Amino acid sequence: MTAPSIRNVSEREARQVAEAAREQDWRKPSFAKELFLGRFRLDLIHPHPTPAADDVRRGEKFLATLREFCETKIDSARIEREGRIPDETVRELKELGALGMKIDTKYGGLGLTQVYYNRALSLVGSASPAIGALLSAHQSIGVPQPLKTFGTQEQKDTFLPRCARTDISAFLLTEPDVGSDPARLATTAVPDGDDYVLDGVKLWTTNGVVADLLVVMARVPASTGHKGGITAFVVEADSPGITVENRNAFMGLRGLENGVTRFHQVRVPAKHRIGPEGAGLKIALTTLNTGRLSLPAMCVGAGKWCLKIAREWSAAREQWGKPVARHEAVGAKISFIAATTFALEAVVDLSSQMADENRNDIRIEAALAKLYGSEMGWLMADELVQIRGGRGFETAASLAARGERAVPAEQMLRDMRINRIFEGSTEIMHLLIAREAVDAHLSVAGDLIDPDKSLADKGRAAAKAGGFYARWLPKLVAGPGQLPRTYQEFGELAVHLRYVERAARKLARATFYAMSRWQGRMETKQGFLGRIVDIGAELFAMSAACVRAEHLRLTGERGREAHQLADVFCRQSRIRVEELFARLWHNTDDLDRKVVSGVLDGRYTWLEDGVIDPSGNGPWIADATPGPSTKDNVHRPIR
Repeated sequence: MTAPSIRNVSEREARQVAEAAREQDWRKPSFAKELFLGRFRLDLIHPHPTPAADDVRRGEKFLATLREFCETKIDSARIEREGRIPDETVRELKELGALGMKIDTKYGGLGLTQVYYNRALSLVGSASPAIGALLSAHQSIGVPQPLKTFGTQEQKDTFLPRCARTDISAFLLTEPDVGSDPARLATTAVPDGDDYVLDGVKLWTTNGVVADLLVVMARVPASTGHKGGITAFVVEADSPGITVENRNAFMGLRGLENGVTRFHQVRVPAKHRIGPEGAGLKIALTTLNTGRLSLPAMCVGAGKWCLKIAREWSAAREQWGKPVARHEAVGAKISFIAATTFALEAVVDLSSQMADENRNDIRIEAALAKLYGSEMGWLMADELVQIRGGRGFETAASLAARGERAVPAEQMLRDMRINRIFEGSTEIMHLLIAREAVDAHLSVAGDLIDPDKSLADKGRAAAKAGGFYARWLPKLVAGPGQLPRTYQEFGELAVHLRYVERAARKLARATFYAMSRWQGRMETKQGFLGRIVDIGAELFAMSAACVRAEHLRLTGERGREAHQLADVFCRQSRIRVEELFARLWHNTDDLDRKVVSGVLDGRYTWLEDGVIDPSGNGPWIADATPGPSTKDNVHRPIR
């Protein structure tokens, strides 16, 4: 039994699949969820949570070992030049225990906390983003994380010791015609006795070329005794019928072992299924609740490196009688990099520590960290290239060849670009976060705007919504952010926390007004929703920056400097927030839609005259029809 390479699904079915995969309940408090509802719950993040002394000791010990390894054993220039991480480097990482940073010690791992795991990724990612991606894909979304939460004891005993020391894992969800719309998933897993038989093609399988173990998402057909649905499996990468057909090449992360993997009649034991049938997407999304933190952690490392290079270069380079850093146009960029790096580290550390304590639900915080980190990381890398001028555009090898310091700024820019696409593009993250941000509204008033609900259902929903909004709306009128002495323990940062409180209420009012105005069409207003989320991201970052600065002041660790960085960041952030608020209602969204219709209808093809398209021939989307492979297997496990 096989499936077509493309599943045609309606917009409604696609939404239903995505909605079913969401965690429906909020069993723990969420700072970010409350923020979007106009409630500034500073008590959920302040005082700043701190790690246990034992965790610190174990984490710092490994960081010291890892730093020495990065300084002496990682040849970043060679990885960039050859487009591959040397096998000996991977083997030494295994011996170091880097594959098992997040795996419990009872399975042979290091048992690091989320805080120290992220700091390790930030460190190794600064030495080689490709190695950072390999380790992150293996542990954050590969076999270890879903098994930790959803695996049986037998699965943990079987696979986690391998993942901790010897086996590299990969996560396979995306297909040639399936990205963020999993309802179209075409890979099948057909029950056959005690096995499932997998058929299909997976695209952009990070680590897939060298992986020993795979987490594969496949659709189980509903049948007698089988609920069916998208389901997760642990699959041995060398199973008969698996072919890695291509090692993909990219503009950045040139050492990435990312490929196209075909499954043809691959037998997988039923005992290797993770969770029940139909739970695959829920498992994937739950895994990403903390797994997404690894990417912004590496963006923090990138920001730190950008700041170091900007500082050293702009002090050495002189123009018109003084260092370029002393010119306001360049100095503003350096200030942005420094302040944003501080805030982004605050966001990642705070979210990670909350994940370790497990007191709060951080699904929105982790998603905001990924969104904000990837966007700000890209801007910092771009500003560094601008500060470096022509040298920023020149490769490190070329700089070295003519006798200058081999600074890979252009490589950093190329490597950072994928972060706005990896693990949910910025546009998809906007929609995912927006859905969570309006969850409280949909819980009480969703039936009112659902065309399939009966009049009786709508009546009950109206009564429920009336009670909720009667209690909620009056609280958005005034709050502690309007009182001049609120949050005074934060010193000069109190003014920013008062602003966050006021802005959170304003954000909630804007969301409510938009839902009242557009109702069921709200989900189509992606420009509006994106701005709502971006405002929330800025408010979260401001909160985290202030809390971290005050924590550093109280612990005597560069408190004065931290307060200064937090103050500058908040002032920069507030300018962005005010612009976003203005653009909620004054924008070109409607005109943009008209232009897009004209483009798609061919009314502007005359504008394309006068150029040559150097693209090659071929389909826009490769054929992914199930069947035996006709290509050589480029799978190469590293032993």
